[in-house]
Amino acid sequence: MKEARCGQQHGDSWPRRIIALAMLGALSVIFLACAREKNTSAAAPEATASAAPPASGYSAVSADLGPPPSFNATRAMQYVKEIVAFGPRPVGSENHKKVEDYIHAHLKGDLVDDDYFITDTPEGKFPVRNIIAKYPGSRDGIVMIASHYDTVYSLRNTTFVGANDGASSSALLLEIANQLRGKKRDGYSVWLIWDDAEEAMKQWSATDSLYGVRHLAEKWQDDGTLKKTKAFLLEDMIGDADLNIEHEQNSTPWLEDMIYQAATRLGYQSHFFARTIPMEDDHIPFLQRGVPSVDLIDYEYGYNNVFWHTPQDTVDKLSPKSLEIVGMVTLETVQMLDKKK
Repeated sequence: MKEARCGQQHGDSWPRRIIALAMLGALSVIFLACAREKNTSAAAPEATASAAPPASGYSAVSADLGPPPSFNATRAMQYVKEIVAFGPRPVGSENHKKVEDYIHAHLKGDLVDDDYFITDTPEGKFPVRNIIAKYPGSRDGIVMIASHYDTVYSLRNTTFVGANDGASSSALLLEIANQLRGKKRDGYSVWLIWDDAEEAMKQWSATDSLYGVRHLAEKWQDDGTLKKTKAFLLEDMIGDADLNIEHEQNSTPWLEDMIYQAATRLGYQSHFFARTIPMEDDHIPFLQRGVPSVDLIDYEYGYNNVFWHTPQDTVDKLSPKSLEIVGMVTLETVQMLDKKK
């Protein structure tokens, strides 16, 4: 996740009520004007309230999807704790390697590919390792579900462990793997992707960010994999106890509609799309190549995003229920994609 900086000032001599009003107004303006590096344009993203789901004309899936999907939130939360216990995991570190091994250990017996390469960054050359677990289906096509697992390189000498930013979504994928493992899929193949080197090494830009997914998108475009890809679902910062998934403006509209429909079917719609905001995230390289993609992200982490990219991004800010909500909605969306004509 990328950095956003804001500041504010007020006069000490104003009456207390005027100060309060001024601060409220200033905070509103600052929040709307704050430059977020994950925005796809130079202008600051404007968060707006959304009383209704996005409307793109997507037709609801009428087929009987059967019972709701299963998801073990307690186990997913334990994965978060275990990942965080390794400490900071910036690219190139020993902790980063330990988390790679940890993910692989939980995928033992599954069909797993490693996409390993060396990349140039503003901090020098670094090894990057994308981990892809593949679960075959009966339909010709692929649904991809992704999460990054690295932490911010510039915070490597702090106690920043990215409990929400990286660990929560990586743990989510491990639990989704548990739900897919050993089952015959009457639908598309599902690929789970733990992508690496998502965070900027120095300053978020088109070239200093998303190293892992940019490499995968280019590779899979060249070998024809993207032509078979029906959807790319990104999970990012999804463990926040105060869960509010953004209506992300760069995402594919019909796929966001499907996400909202899945949330509604499960009774979780109140946690989705109250805010509208554009984000630049791991889904962008796939969107740019024509793959329907969606970013499941709760970018407001603490009041005014106070915990984001700080050592305060810790497990106590998270909730198993949030993991359950996003996990079940993701799996329900996959079932709906399986039935989509």
